Amino acid sequence: MARLIRAPTRFTHEDWTRSNLQKYASADVERQQAERLIAESNRLKEETARRTERTQADVSKKLEQRLNDIRYWKKELDDKLDGLVKETDNLDTFKHRVEKALQATEEPLHIARMCLANREKRVGIDLVHDDVQKELLKEVQTTEGVQTLLRRTLEHATEQLRKNRKAKYHMEKDIKDKFGAQNIDEYCENLRNNSQLIHFNDNVATIDPHSVTLEQWQDFSNDNINYGERERVNSVALRSSIDGLLQQTGNDMRKQVDDTNVALAHRIWECKDAKGKLEDNLNRVIAQIKEQEENIATLEMSIQAKEAAMKVAQTRLEVRQHRPNLELCRDPVQYKLIEEVQEIANSVAQLQARLRDANSSLKGLVRNQLELEEEIAIKANTLFIDEVECMGMRKSIHIQKF
Repeated sequence: MARLIRAPTRFTHEDWTRSNLQKYASADVERQQAERLIAESNRLKEETARRTERTQADVSKKLEQRLNDIRYWKKELDDKLDGLVKETDNLDTFKHRVEKALQATEEPLHIARMCLANREKRVGIDLVHDDVQKELLKEVQTTEGVQTLLRRTLEHATEQLRKNRKAKYHMEKDIKDKFGAQNIDEYCENLRNNSQLIHFNDNVATIDPHSVTLEQWQDFSNDNINYGERERVNSVALRSSIDGLLQQTGNDMRKQVDDTNVALAHRIWECKDAKGKLEDNLNRVIAQIKEQEENIATLEMSIQAKEAAMKVAQTRLEVRQHRPNLELCRDPVQYKLIEEVQEIANSVAQLQARLRDANSSLKGLVRNQLELEEEIAIKANTLFIDEVECMGMRKSIHIQKF
């Protein structure tokens, strides 16, 4: 079948003219819209550029302010930390002073106890609770009290050092964190639009839920500063207390040692004086014993001397009893002989009584001699203990300034 060929549509001149006018109008509308869009785009570009610049400048200013805040608090922390470190070193020095002072009390306490133990070796009446004993007991009590105070002070100093170091740790950690934050913000402050290391990071424009507010940040550093300052002030007060305590305890110990030494010196003088008087009495007693022995000897000789006279008188009386008859008379001779016998008997009785008294006195003198010698030995033992042992040891006591 033969293909039908359609003849092209024919438009009128009016159609052609109208079509052209429509195209002109449409092009004009699109051109006007494009011009408005271009104008609006230019305004928007300028506006966003200015806004971006302002915002970036504001961010840079805030970074600068933030860096100033960080530097301020960091400097405050550094200053307080420096003061705390110096104070901690000073307190540590005072702690060593307390330790040395505590160690220095051991020898005086040992010597005082040794003196008390040695003085228990006194015997007899010399085992007396005298002033020396009282002062030695007081010295032991004083030294033990000083040791208790020093140990308690040492515990306080150790605890305060722990608190100082704890505050130092928190401040150092805060300073370290601020140093890190300062480096980060300084890096951020130096970033520019033409910096090479800038890059896109999605999902970073958020607030970290673990972050803190500015007030909390300031309060944290302020609390660390206040805590460090509080511990520094407490440490200074403790050092002042330690210094006063060391002076007072040193003075107390020195005074008590001096009091004990004075009492001991006085007691030694008393013992020497008593020993000297006992020795004088012993010498007199020994001399008296010698005189009494001589007296006994002369009494015995005197009694013995009366025997012959008694024998003569009694012999005469016995012989005259043999006179014969009336010659056995009571003549004056008889009476005198009887009187002589009675007189000699009375004399012998008196001499024997005196001899008994002399022997009794001699026994008393000898007993007194033994007692005096024993007492002198006791005093010598006491003097050896007090003067040689105790005073000898106590010369090594030197209570230095703690």
